[in-house]
Amino acid sequence: MADRHFDAVVIGGGAAGLFCAIEAGRRGRRVAVLERSGQVGRKIIISGGGRCNFTNLDVSSANFVSQNPHFAKSALARFTPKDFIEIVKRYKIAFHEKKHGQLFCRESSREIVEMLLKEAKAAKVEIFTNSQIKGVEYTGKFTVYTDAANVEAESLVVACGGLSFPKVGATGLGYEIARQFGHKITETRPSLVALRLKGKAFSELSGVSADAEVSCGGTAFRESVLFTHRGLSGPAILQISNYWSPGNPVEIDLMPNIDLAGLFEEKAESSQQLSTVLSEHLSKRIVEAFLPQKLARKKISELDAASQNAVADMFKRWRVNFDATEGWDRAEVTLGGVSTKDISSQTMESKLQPGLYFIGEVLDVTGWLGGYNFQWAWASGAAAGRAI
Repeated sequence: MADRHFDAVVIGGGAAGLFCAIEAGRRGRRVAVLERSGQVGRKIIISGGGRCNFTNLDVSSANFVSQNPHFAKSALARFTPKDFIEIVKRYKIAFHEKKHGQLFCRESSREIVEMLLKEAKAAKVEIFTNSQIKGVEYTGKFTVYTDAANVEAESLVVACGGLSFPKVGATGLGYEIARQFGHKITETRPSLVALRLKGKAFSELSGVSADAEVSCGGTAFRESVLFTHRGLSGPAILQISNYWSPGNPVEIDLMPNIDLAGLFEEKAESSQQLSTVLSEHLSKRIVEAFLPQKLARKKISELDAASQNAVADMFKRWRVNFDATEGWDRAEVTLGGVSTKDISSQTMESKLQPGLYFIGEVLDVTGWLGGYNFQWAWASGAAAGRAI
């Protein structure tokens, strides 16, 4: 690629970057997408177990975590799940709702990438893969220096994601560019990620799951919890990882459907052993791992108030102090990012540097598990693409 001039250059060929380029291209803007790896949309391809949970039927700013909880409202209102579903339907991509409004491709997530590539081609977007960015400069126009050429443009869109999934090319480039132009970065850490316990706590339960209610910092999720060799995973844990921070205990109700006090009262005269009764409502392996032998063998009728309370603490109010997350390699998203304080919520344009835009995961906007982060990618991409 020789030195080229465009109206806009988008750094990053992921969901947000491609969608922004398509929107701008449709409006007659000459757009280049610079992608570091050998193919665009790599994170889309591996998402949702290869089926891509591309949006959710019920999206609001309440499904996102940010230092400014209102920031996402405008973009989400102006490009909705319905808008993206219409494009998917136009391409006759089969999809289905799994649960909680989560929409997945029936066949392959590659269909979403192919759809975006066709849309990009129709909008005359030029895509350059294997583009290593060496630096960015502003002298009345933006110049992006790559290992192949220098690319000039009036507008620069930073869409190179966060730090999650380094194996598909994630780097801190977006944050470096943000700092270069005076933007602050809200502290980043891995999120939508499994959490680790100190030592080998409950490693004998690895692979066992339970329906549970998990709460932390005033937020609760009712989903499955999965015991692992190093701690806990499963949808409920991934969700709560958006709200957890080191030193902040997580409370888990392993029997959310059961009123234990009522159960003990109902069986006050029972000669059944405690472990037998609890195993009717929860995995026997979990009951055996949690209950001390002496207590497990006690008849329900022999349980005093202190014992009943101890059992409730174990199963209904299990307080867990996690040690760490499973790290960037296992994290689905990055929590934190470019502070939204100096970004227009209408257009995603920097308030500090005209013509500079930040979209998608690079911003301090993190969605729940379930298609919300993709919807943010489409919505923030559309907002910037319509403004360029």
